[in-house]
Amino acid sequence: MPFPLETTAADSARLLEAGALLIDVREPNELAVCHVAGGKHIPIREIPARLDEIPKDRQVLILCHHGGRSARVTQFLRAAGWDNVTNVAGGIDAWALQVDPTLARY
Repeated sequence: MPFPLETTAADSARLLEAGALLIDVREPNELAVCHVAGGKHIPIREIPARLDEIPKDRQVLILCHHGGRSARVTQFLRAAGWDNVTNVAGGIDAWALQVDPTLARY
């Protein structure tokens, strides 16, 4: 089954519970404001140097603040051979609205 290019925060939360890996590509200062528990942090600028940390054998969800940076990372990884990566539409802001209203918004 092909993995979608993009999915909602609510669907992403279900996928995370089912075993997907969430990679947060925001900057450390953004992560300090709020983050999704269980996610892996790889700042966007470090993605090319840390490709070996991104599995190809399970779904990987890419998250940023509003979905723009994570969409670029998703496209980059797909072009590099990762067909299992999916952008979280709306980023952590959408996650706070759809999944976890206790997260701080910024």
